Amino acid sequence: MDIMNLLLTRRSIRKYSNQDVSEEQVNLLIKAAMYAPSAGNQQPWHFMVLRDKKIFDKIQEFHPYSKMLTGASVAVLICGDMSLETKTGYWTIDCSAATENMLIAAHGLGLGACWLGVYPRQERMNGFSVLFTLPEKIMPFSLVSIGFPAENKAVPERFNTSRIHYYKW
Repeated sequence: MDIMNLLLTRRSIRKYSNQDVSEEQVNLLIKAAMYAPSAGNQQPWHFMVLRDKKIFDKIQEFHPYSKMLTGASVAVLICGDMSLETKTGYWTIDCSAATENMLIAAHGLGLGACWLGVYPRQERMNGFSVLFTLPEKIMPFSLVSIGFPAENKAVPERFNTSRIHYYKW
């Protein structure tokens, strides 16, 4: 798949088949995430791989938009490590780039994925921190549910020239 087609056809997938995502595929997704740009190359991220359905159920107790985890083969929690942050305030941008790389890589591998927002919702951040006994310097940022897609989504037209400005507003 060429890069433009990959970018334009990626959708948030919330329904998955029963087919398992392999460890090799998960490692490729995390590798793609780790190759995201980061401010000053600080790479302030950590990745927690989750496969336990009981943990998915617990996440649904504090994350109101996580029902797709029920069908997911795997989920990856992306966290920012404040002890690695050398460019103050950029950890969220860096973790966003890592999350997006993971989503695009999943689509490129024929997988479906969905970005579940965690940061800056304190109740969600606290839920993950407590559930996984995260160290104080580790900030849960996003959760990506992953599986083989059991749904097809149309590609909407999003190119909007009214949002393009040249040299003035």
